[in-house]
Amino acid sequence: MQETHKQSNKFKTRAVYTPESQVRHPLKLLRAMWRDLVGSRELAWQLMKRNISAQYRQSVLGVAWAVIPSVVTASLFTFARSSGAVNIGETDLPYPAYVLFSTALWQTFVEALNGPVLAVGQAKQMLVRINFPREALILTKLGELFFNFGFKLILIAGAFIWFQMPLSWSAILAPVALLHLVFLGTAIGVFLAPMSAIYQDFAKGLTVIATLWMFLTPVVYPNPRAGGGIFGTLVKFNPATPLLVTVRELTTTGIVSNPQGFWIASAIAIVGLLLAWLFYRLAMPFVVERMSS
Repeated sequence: MQETHKQSNKFKTRAVYTPESQVRHPLKLLRAMWRDLVGSRELAWQLMKRNISAQYRQSVLGVAWAVIPSVVTASLFTFARSSGAVNIGETDLPYPAYVLFSTALWQTFVEALNGPVLAVGQAKQMLVRINFPREALILTKLGELFFNFGFKLILIAGAFIWFQMPLSWSAILAPVALLHLVFLGTAIGVFLAPMSAIYQDFAKGLTVIATLWMFLTPVVYPNPRAGGGIFGTLVKFNPATPLLVTVRELTTTGIVSNPQGFWIASAIAIVGLLLAWLFYRLAMPFVVERMSS
C-alpha cells in the first residue's frame, strides 16, 4: 500500500492510498522516509514536552522516578551480595557503584526497547484521526529517554564522587557506545510497535523478555570469563553485552575487552534500526486501517 499526499484545496492536504507497493520505488521511499523524519521534529518536540510535563506533574516523586528503579535494583543486589545470599564475584569497581552504573545503563536500554511500543499504543486515537509523520512518535520517546538519562547521569556522577573512582579520558567516547545501545533497543521496539498496536500480547511479553534479558547481560555480575558453559555462551552472544560493557569500560578503565564484539553488535543495532524503520513505515498504514475499521 502506498500513501501519497495531494493538495485538495488551498489550505488542506489529503492522504491517498493506492495498491502499488512503496517497495517498487526504493529511492522514492527512502527520500520520503527522510523527509518525514526531518519534518516530524517540531511535532515530536511538542509531544515530548507534553508527555514529560504530564508524567511528572501527576507524580508525587516527580523526576525521582527516572533514577528510582536503578537505585532500588542496586540496593537489593548490594544487600544480597554483602549478606552472602548470592555469590556474584569480584568486580573492577566497588560493587554498589558497579551495579548502580550498570542498572542505569540497562534501564536506558529498556526505555529504548519499550518506547516505540508505548508510543504507538498511547497514540491510537491520534493515528486514526490525524494524518502526520509516524516517525514523530519514535522521536518523542527518544527525546524522553535522553531527558531521563540526564538525571541518571547525575546519579552516576554522584556514585563516582562518593566512591572516589577515577574517570578515564576515554569517557568522552562512552556516549557513542551508549547511543549504539539505544539504537539496539529502539530497533527492536520499532519492529514490534506496529504489531503491538493490534495485539497487546507483544507489549506484555516484552516486559517478561526484558526481565529475562537482564539476567543474560552482565548488569549485576561481572562479564563471565572464557569457559562459562552454556550460560557464558548466551551472555557472550547477547548483542547487548558488548555494548553495555563497552560503555562501562570506556568510562572507567579505558580498556575495551571485546572491541570486535562491540563493532559487530553496533552493526547489528544500526542495520537493525534501519530495517525496523522500513518495516514500521510500510506496516503502519495497514495498522491504522485495521484500528479504524
